[in-house]
Amino acid sequence: MSDGNTSEFLYVLLVFLSVNWDAHVHSEAFDRECDAQSKRLSTSSSGSNSSEHLKLWDHDDASSLTFVDSTSHGVPKLEAYLYYFGIRGRRQLGPKLIYRTSTDVFTPPSGPAQNLRMMQLLPVYEHAKLGENNLWATIRHETVGILDRLQIQLTSVDLVRFRWKEETEDGRGKTATSRTTIWIGVLPDSTTGDAAFDSSEDILQLLKKHDISDVDVAYHESTAQHLTDPVLYAPVDDLHPLKDVIDWVTTALSLPIAGLKTLHMQGTLGFYFKVGEDLYGVAARDVLFPAEQGNFPYIYQRSTFKNVVLMGNRAFDDLLTSIKAHIGTLNNTVSILEKRVASYTIGAQAGNQQAARNLATTQADVGKKETIEVLRKFFVTMKRDWAEVNNRVIGHVVWAPPITGLTSPYNYTQDVCVIKLDKKKFLNFKGNVIDLGPEIEPGKFMSLMYPRYDAQSSFDYPENRLYEPVSILSAASIKEPDNQDLEGDPVRFVIKRGHTTAHIHRILGSFDSVETAVHAYNNDSGPFSRGGDSGSLIVGPKREFIALLTGGTGPTDSADITFGTSMEWLWNDVIKPEFPGAVLYFDTPLD
Repeated sequence: MSDGNTSEFLYVLLVFLSVNWDAHVHSEAFDRECDAQSKRLSTSSSGSNSSEHLKLWDHDDASSLTFVDSTSHGVPKLEAYLYYFGIRGRRQLGPKLIYRTSTDVFTPPSGPAQNLRMMQLLPVYEHAKLGENNLWATIRHETVGILDRLQIQLTSVDLVRFRWKEETEDGRGKTATSRTTIWIGVLPDSTTGDAAFDSSEDILQLLKKHDISDVDVAYHESTAQHLTDPVLYAPVDDLHPLKDVIDWVTTALSLPIAGLKTLHMQGTLGFYFKVGEDLYGVAARDVLFPAEQGNFPYIYQRSTFKNVVLMGNRAFDDLLTSIKAHIGTLNNTVSILEKRVASYTIGAQAGNQQAARNLATTQADVGKKETIEVLRKFFVTMKRDWAEVNNRVIGHVVWAPPITGLTSPYNYTQDVCVIKLDKKKFLNFKGNVIDLGPEIEPGKFMSLMYPRYDAQSSFDYPENRLYEPVSILSAASIKEPDNQDLEGDPVRFVIKRGHTTAHIHRILGSFDSVETAVHAYNNDSGPFSRGGDSGSLIVGPKREFIALLTGGTGPTDSADITFGTSMEWLWNDVIKPEFPGAVLYFDTPLD
């Protein structure tokens, strides 16, 4: 966020107020969050001193202040340093101007004794087009994409206006206000006028696509910290206070995804792969391409940018609801425990040894209060940093072949799309790992995988819950059972964790099916998949990639039989030919 951006400050402040109202988060942790955010937003860079001011009239070369570029679109020295004079306070140099598309004429002062024009920074309260359908958020996100591709080292992108007084012949002066301006902050000495000009041309073309011609672009140097998009968390263990609610915002597999323009269509990210230093994700095409758009091949083009977001709006609302539900449950639990503590304390004081033992155990459980505070803080963070859908963009589609049924010669359904992921979101990347989650205890998990007491178990439950496939099960082996159920029927058990249904173990059946067909193991655990699980990865107990979930048969909200496409065929025959050098296994996190 740039200095003095009042509208952005008020927006964030309103977000905090809404969090406090909706969640009733009246706690010290919440107050501390508000205080820290307020301090961060109100912090601004100090102005330049008078000695720097006087250096402006020294000889015009690189030794005066910092370098002023001499490229064809470079700004004259006095304009670079004095165009924004006054923004940071009276008699203070403003940020250094790099380039601007505005047509107003800057008249440089003749010397340090002449009064300088004072510039005022204004918010944008309304705009006929940018204010409709959250368009500015879309433009801002695509602008950042343009700058990143052109390797502009930006620090902020804001929507602002400027106001100043111009001289008139009668000496009274008049007030002038600039057009709405996309104000871009860049690191000092990192961007030339020519580089800014080139990226401005792309941004103006972006605006033109939306029939916008009354917005300027300007670049200034900035070292202020801006509010960055949130970063996905690392998976957590069973002892972490957020273990029940954090899954959807970690880098483990089965992230819930949707298209930026199709937020009502929810699916799951299946698996990752790398080509060089680029990170990609694989999902089912039908998650991101509505049927009404046609079944045509898609290859990434700037004119048809297709962003992918973490969680559609419904999924995000469900996450907030689940956090509040956990807080409510823990509040009730703590209330009961505190009553027990009071009762056991009386007994212990009377010499009752059993009461004393119960008191020690119960007092430890009252520590759940700390978990409540962590959950409250997490709720505030989600509402503040993740509610804006553009903050949840994790990448864009680069390739999606048409959906084809019973693809010759293997008779598999081809329902796949590849997403180039934003590595900045995946700083806590752990590779292709499935978080087995806290819902099922490890012992029960293992017994579900091998229900017969005489079964030879080759399933090793990971200590950190992160289950990492290390090989691909051949299509031929999928139809070969490797176990028996309780009735002695031949089966192959599988694991899946999708957006809608958590890890559930099922029999891999229908060995004469042309698809990878998954049948329910018993009637008590519910369906293997529901709507929203499309794109999930199906894996085996011996750390094998097995299939990508593509659909099922049965009721509209669940599936009696779930179908997937063989990973062997999908990886070797579909993805690798299109992405030479693709790597599925990760020895180390991202560089």
